[in-house]
Amino acid sequence: MEQCELERELGQLHSESWGWALACCGRDRELAEDVLQTAYLRVISGRAKFNGDSSLKTWLFGVIRLTARGELRRRWLWKRRADSVAEIDFADPTRGADVMIEESDRRARLIRALNTLSRRQREVLQLVFYHDTTIEQAAEIMRVSIGSARTHYERGKKALARKLASEGET
Repeated sequence: MEQCELERELGQLHSESWGWALACCGRDRELAEDVLQTAYLRVISGRAKFNGDSSLKTWLFGVIRLTARGELRRRWLWKRRADSVAEIDFADPTRGADVMIEESDRRARLIRALNTLSRRQREVLQLVFYHDTTIEQAAEIMRVSIGSARTHYERGKKALARKLASEGET
């Protein structure tokens, strides 16, 4: 794939890539920006090479995930000596305050419920529901077998439904 074509494709995937970077970084905007920039640099510089074995999106999400995991590991060492970074919630300013508060509360409950799942269950659900990947693509991104991804998907959905139901969410 030529450099110009690669940059164009990255541009088309940027919105989804940003969402996935946020998910991989625990909704930490600053960390997600760093991770996404580092992942893009790896791709553009050729340090991460697309070999065509999967879709560009699947491959790129894998690069972002691995970059995030490396950065999270590095920051974990620093966080042992510093305060943790606060979670940032982004609200749409064009909506009414009551709607924004309700949506913010629901989003917070969903995030709390997702955070009770195992890392793999959380990742596969985020990839399938928020990033429009198939379970097979999620398995590639997560570097697990398709059977393992399906198991994490099904168990994660059931656990998430139970958690939300116990909190009165539907």
